[in-house]
Amino acid sequence: MNDQDQDLHSLLRLALDKSIEGREQLTARIAQLSLEREHMLSDQERDLIFEILDKLIHEFEVPIRKRLADRLSRNPAAPRALLVALANDEFAVAQPVLLRSTLLSDEELISIIHHRSRQHQIAIARRRDLSETVSEELVGTQDSDVITALLENTSARISKATLTYLTEQAQHIDSYQEPLVRRQDLTNDLAMRLYWVVAANLRAEILESYDIHPTSLDDALENAVMEMAAENSNDGSNLERSAAELARSMAREHPVNAAMLIKTLRQGQVPLFEALFEEWSGIAMPRRAEILYGPGGEGLAIAAQALGVSKQDFATLFLLSRSAGSGGQKTSPGDLARATRLFDKTKREDAQHVLRSWQRAPAFQSAVRDLEMNKAKHSRG
Repeated sequence: MNDQDQDLHSLLRLALDKSIEGREQLTARIAQLSLEREHMLSDQERDLIFEILDKLIHEFEVPIRKRLADRLSRNPAAPRALLVALANDEFAVAQPVLLRSTLLSDEELISIIHHRSRQHQIAIARRRDLSETVSEELVGTQDSDVITALLENTSARISKATLTYLTEQAQHIDSYQEPLVRRQDLTNDLAMRLYWVVAANLRAEILESYDIHPTSLDDALENAVMEMAAENSNDGSNLERSAAELARSMAREHPVNAAMLIKTLRQGQVPLFEALFEEWSGIAMPRRAEILYGPGGEGLAIAAQALGVSKQDFATLFLLSRSAGSGGQKTSPGDLARATRLFDKTKREDAQHVLRSWQRAPAFQSAVRDLEMNKAKHSRG
């Protein structure tokens, strides 16, 4: 008896066996033969075999179809039509194929996302090396569990536009926050936005559960985020970095004061002046530039009052900083008079409260405001 006759005899014997085991063996044997003789089959014969397999597997109980799906999901040469049928089966059967099989196309995965269950969608979200197209379809389900599974899948490719949208959504959906933070494809600007969102949510939880002063808590949270940002950031020019390093070194040797700022401005060392002011006041960019070079000098007047600068030193700083920030143009006497009047009218205690708010990172303040507004909106609703 030749090999072909033996195969036929084996198939006939299995076809007569109506037991579950016999049905499973028959399906496995037909699938195996189709793989072994793929190059010998005509298109018509191949279609016939797939049709037979499709009918056979749907005669089986779920446990048998599940074992078959598990076996074929690991085989890169398995019949695609059979795998597509198993992937569209009920979830217990489809799961191993959706998770592991590399033979399913994006179009087939998208069809399953649209027409099968939420469990099918979550399994697809956990596949290795998902394309941006499939990821976008998963986000389009608007299902937080599906999207969280996708974000936790660090091998999935997600477009910047989709990540930007999900970062905004993370303000309201806590489950997005941690997996987003862990993603290596998150840009620096999105990462910073997300850090402040996480900090604002953590702030609300701590204030609700513990007796702690908001200022102390804000200090700790803001420092934590800024340290994290410093570790991950490569931004800034060499000149700015050098000025910041020099300012820190000078501040360690001698406390920063108005005389030091005036001296650096008179020497034309504007980046060092800015870095020293930041070291002294704790006001970082972009707010630092607004305070130092704002047209009316109101911010500088309040900051100077809070830092204990004398009226004479404030006037000198005002004039020199206007010149540094406006291309060397002179300030009118009226501008100086208005700025000094504001300096005189401002109480130091009030100025210190304002300075403390300026020291907060703008993104942190924005995240806190957004969270409080959302809570107020929900309480009214």
